Amino acid sequence: MTIRAVVWGENIHERTNEVVAGIYPEGMHATIAKALNTDEAISASTATLEQPEHGLPEARLAETDVLVWWGHKNHGAVADEVVERVARRVWEGMGLIVLHSGHFSKIFKRLMGTPCTLKWREAGERERLWATSPNHPIAEGVGEFFELENEEMYGEQFAVPEPLETVFISWFQGGEVFRSGLTYRRGAGNVFYFRPGHETYPTYHDATVQKVLRNAVKWAHNPQGSKPAILNAPNVPVEQALEPIEERGGKLHAHGEAGFR
Repeated sequence: MTIRAVVWGENIHERTNEVVAGIYPEGMHATIAKALNTDEAISASTATLEQPEHGLPEARLAETDVLVWWGHKNHGAVADEVVERVARRVWEGMGLIVLHSGHFSKIFKRLMGTPCTLKWREAGERERLWATSPNHPIAEGVGEFFELENEEMYGEQFAVPEPLETVFISWFQGGEVFRSGLTYRRGAGNVFYFRPGHETYPTYHDATVQKVLRNAVKWAHNPQGSKPAILNAPNVPVEQALEPIEERGGKLHAHGEAGFR
């Protein structure tokens, strides 16, 4: 079955900055989607901030297997209602890939539960990304390392929870290092953070970066499908206990009443 991916882009710098527009005339989201669509296993479409409901209404998210997220200039403009909608879908099993400055997005901070802060420097430095987990599916075909001639520096401390796995670590020309490829699981959903992607450099035109993104979409996909029951907190009747029990003691809730949230 084809993996249904949606590439969400803020789509502000591409329309307001001549440098970015020259590199990504159709938008970064379109460049990323085009790269994903070179794989027959993936069918990628796009959504942007300025669209109604940011292009992510309930019905579309329900049919999305993996959401790819890039934002930078206006994280705060993303409606909280949409953030919670995306979070619920991740908990249910939708994959999420957060790119570059998306570390400060509402959805990433919501799922991480931490500030997601870091050091940074915009100086066009060489970045060398080492595959610290070379057997991970996301690193397949990448090799021991790859390099980007110009990138924005991100440096530790990266204030995120300990990941399930660290797939890539970056070294920058100025000497800093950074955990650049991190995997998480939130509810039933797989989450991958991938650092490269500053908009004033042609990072998403790089063949190896594109390969990592295709690998990540396949890894994040949950072939078992959505698990909406994970959001339930059922009040199980005594008579439905697996073994016979006798009800004892006081109660806060009536039979069948929902729990406090």
